[in-house]
Amino acid sequence: MKPMLPVLSFESPERPGWLYEIKYDGFRAFLHWDGSTIELISRNGKTLLPQFPEIELFLQANKKNFQRFFPLTLDCELVILENEYKADFSAIQTRGRMKSEKRIKETAEHTPARLMAFDVLVLAGKKLFHLPYLERKKQLETLFTQSGLPKETDRNSRDLLHLVKPHTDFHRIWEQVVLHDGEGIIAKDPKGQWEEGKRTDKWIKYKNWKIVNCFLTRYEKSNGYYYCGVYKDNEVIHVGHILFGLKPEEKQALFTVIKQNATSEDNRFIYVEPAICFEVKYLELYQNELREPHFSRFRFDLKPEDCTYDDFLFNQKNVPQEIELTHPEKPIWETPPIRKIDLVTYLREVSTAMLPFLQNRTLTVIRYPHGMFGEAFYQKNCPDYAPDFIKTYMEEGINYIVCNDLKTLVWLGNQLAIEFHIPFRTIVSETASEIVFDLDPPSPKEFGMAVTAALYIKEVIDGLNLTGFAKTSGNKGIQVYIPLKPDTYTFDDTRLFTEFIANYLVSKAPDLFTIERLKKNRGNRLYVDYVQHAPGKTIIAPYSPRGNNHAGVAAPLFWEEVEPGLDPKEFTLPSVLKRYRDTGDPFKNYFKVGESQPFGPVLEFLQSEK
Repeated sequence: MKPMLPVLSFESPERPGWLYEIKYDGFRAFLHWDGSTIELISRNGKTLLPQFPEIELFLQANKKNFQRFFPLTLDCELVILENEYKADFSAIQTRGRMKSEKRIKETAEHTPARLMAFDVLVLAGKKLFHLPYLERKKQLETLFTQSGLPKETDRNSRDLLHLVKPHTDFHRIWEQVVLHDGEGIIAKDPKGQWEEGKRTDKWIKYKNWKIVNCFLTRYEKSNGYYYCGVYKDNEVIHVGHILFGLKPEEKQALFTVIKQNATSEDNRFIYVEPAICFEVKYLELYQNELREPHFSRFRFDLKPEDCTYDDFLFNQKNVPQEIELTHPEKPIWETPPIRKIDLVTYLREVSTAMLPFLQNRTLTVIRYPHGMFGEAFYQKNCPDYAPDFIKTYMEEGINYIVCNDLKTLVWLGNQLAIEFHIPFRTIVSETASEIVFDLDPPSPKEFGMAVTAALYIKEVIDGLNLTGFAKTSGNKGIQVYIPLKPDTYTFDDTRLFTEFIANYLVSKAPDLFTIERLKKNRGNRLYVDYVQHAPGKTIIAPYSPRGNNHAGVAAPLFWEEVEPGLDPKEFTLPSVLKRYRDTGDPFKNYFKVGESQPFGPVLEFLQSEK
């Protein structure tokens, strides 16, 4: 069976009534299952199951749930998910080349591949090719519902068959794809039939291109490739080559210029000095080469020295075009050495985890115009020079910034906003969004007190069937969060709980903890400030950097990390970014947990005891 294929568009594929699916970057695969035999066939007719045995194991383990649908054929993409909107192209390529059965098995257990099903072609033996896309999609959703498979994608799920959902709002889904650095989307005509082996405009692929400014370095005579370079410390770094996107007359003109200005030539290449600058669209950097590079336009306004490796790396993920990064080389921290470009890159990379906590909340930032080398100041009011896309909210005479999107976050980073402080409620509600315990020991050397307090709190909330989350403060403490169902609990309600926990900690270890407000009467004990959780108070946002000398971060933790010996100084911008990429986000399910948090019975008990 030959796959139906989309056409590529560089223009927005938004169409009235059309639907939009996330495009995952993996191996196109047909799943054929007649009840006894499972086949997973690539677009080139090759079997994929030997390389991806975890797929067959999962399907066989759930066979009884599919009985009524045999025989079936699903059109899928075989992927290794990086997040819900992006597949890891490098990882699936590596898996596809593995030969050792032992290594394949080990990798499958640690990082399983998944089938992203976006179409159903045969169901219960009935061919569905002729049905419109929308009807096929409904039958695919029915298959997932009746087989007990979730219809929401989750990279941490044990389910290895996922539904690719259709979306009606192009702009909303595109914003998520860009935010999560996905490959792109496929726009689909709801009336379109499935046509084997055809590339049809009933499906339109629209990719999340990155842009690099580079210069010409050489021309390959055998195939017509134009090689691209950028400067790194005055050295030319090769980043890839282009062929597509150039018009015939542009190729001819470029070749003529190369011949006239050649510095040398050998059997393979004609070489030139950096002079001609151009903009290239590409998907990502893979094995130190641009993936799917397309010539975009000449940049006669640039000089070769304007095309830098730092700028290239910064644009590995899309930065909103409205944002200009000024003075990217400016040092912000001395140890570790962190420049402005590194700070903004960090904010952009963790934005998918950080932005939900900033969403619809008034923001107070601490700005460091000279990095850690100068004075800082608090900023609550939005400055007059802020661009038009910055959203604000007036409260008690202060025109706060509301950071709801990547553009605003990157702009704030460019303004050297280092610390992001948020209240415990949103601008659309007077109720508490969460309960937070700020466990701040008297000094950094007593950090173990905060660990002990956090573990005591976890014992209590576990016993109450509540789910909590822990993070470092970025300085010398730990903060424990209990997300709540939106628009449900007042601050008076939450005060009952925070006071209860504070008194419990004091009774558990009076030599370690106190609720004494006067500092002179606390001794060397950790102050449990249950009064701080109130309207108008703020706390450092998860993933926010801190303005201290070691570039600390208010880093979300896995509970198994909260143990004696935990060192908050290990959580710096570079280390948190690496762990975020490697192990994911400990707060990933935070808001989902809040929706179903069983706080009501706990509150009823506390009210009855009052």
